[in-house]
Amino acid sequence: MNKVTKTIAAWALAALAMAICLGAAQAASRIKDLVDVEGVRDNQLIGYGLVVGLNGTGDTLNNIPFTKQSLTAMLERLGVNIRGAQLRTGNVAAVMVTGNLQAFATQGTRLDVVVSALGDAKSLQGGTLLVTPLMGADGNVYAVAQGTVAVAGFQAEGDAAKIVRGVPTVGRISNGALVEREIDFAINRMNNIRLALRNPDLTTAKRIAGSINDFLGAPAAEPVDRGTIMLAVPQKYSGNIVQLLTEIEPLQIEPDLTAKVVIDERSGIVVMGRDVRVATVAVAQGNLTVSISETPVVSQPGPFSRGRTKVVPRTRIGVQEEGTKLGVVQEGVSLSDLVDGLNALGVGPRDLISILQAIKATGAIQAEIEVM
Repeated sequence: MNKVTKTIAAWALAALAMAICLGAAQAASRIKDLVDVEGVRDNQLIGYGLVVGLNGTGDTLNNIPFTKQSLTAMLERLGVNIRGAQLRTGNVAAVMVTGNLQAFATQGTRLDVVVSALGDAKSLQGGTLLVTPLMGADGNVYAVAQGTVAVAGFQAEGDAAKIVRGVPTVGRISNGALVEREIDFAINRMNNIRLALRNPDLTTAKRIAGSINDFLGAPAAEPVDRGTIMLAVPQKYSGNIVQLLTEIEPLQIEPDLTAKVVIDERSGIVVMGRDVRVATVAVAQGNLTVSISETPVVSQPGPFSRGRTKVVPRTRIGVQEEGTKLGVVQEGVSLSDLVDGLNALGVGPRDLISILQAIKATGAIQAEIEVM
C-alpha cells in the first residue's frame, strides 16, 4: 500500500507540475510579439492619381476643378490638346493612393495600395487607376501604382429611394504598386540593436533583457528605459545579426501590464485589466423614468348651438423611480469579483462607466482609467 500511495502521489505531483507549466506557457508571450527592432519598419507612401472607366459615377468636372485640371494635363502629355474645350465626362475621378513600403523591400517587389475618392464621385467600382507615383515623407518616389480597383461596397438609387452598402468610394488594388527605389538599411553591419517595446513597461523590459542574457550566456542586453532595450551584438554573431534575432525572437516571457480600465463612452464599451483592484466601497444605483403620453380629445358643440368642433389636448405625465440598490464591494477584490458584484446590482454599460469614474474619484480603485 505504501508503494501504491507513493506512486499515486508521484503521478499527482507530475500532473500538478505539468498543469503549472502549461498555465505558465499559456500566459507567456514571445519576444517577437512584444518588441520591434529599430530600423525594421514600414514606410508610408502617398500619391495623387486618376481613376478612369467609371460608369457615370465619377467626379462632376464643373464642381471639382482639380479633376478637370488633372485630366487636361494628362491628355496634353499624351499629345491631346483640349485647352478651352468643354469637358462633360463623368467617368473620371481624382483619388488619393496610399500604401506601406515594407522593410527590406527590393526593386520589383509588389505591394497593396488603397484608393480613396477625393471629389464627389459616387463610386469607384469598375474603375482603373492610371500610373500614379507614390512618394515618401522625403518627397522621393519609391513606388508606382496602377491597376483595376476592387470595391467591396455598392450604391443603388432610384427616383425616391437610395441604398448604400459599405463605402463604394474606397477601393483596393492587390499587388497594385511596383517598388522602384529601395531603402538602404544594412542591419548586418550594426554593432548594437535597440529593441522597442510595443507596450512600454519597466518590469517587462527587465524580464526580456534577462531572458536574452540567459540564452546568450553573457550580459549583452540591458534595459535603457521602460520602452527600450539595448542589445550588444556578441562576437560570434558579428555580421550575422539575422541569425541572432531569429534565435532571440522565440524566447518566451510573461509580460507585466499596468492595471488599467479603458472606457469608450460613445459605444458604452468598458474593458478592465486583470490586475484592477478596488478598496472597500459602497455603490448605490437607481433609475428615474418619466413618461409623457398625449391623448387629445375632440370636443363637440351642443345641438343647434353656434359652437365649433375643437380638439382639446390632454396630457398624462407619470414618474416612476426604481428602488435604490446599494451594494458593498470588499477591499482588494479581483476583477471577476468586481464584475460579479456590479452585475448583481443590474448595472448596464452606461451606468457602469459612471460608477467606475465615481469610484476613481474617491480613490478606491487602484487602476488607471483611460477614456477614449
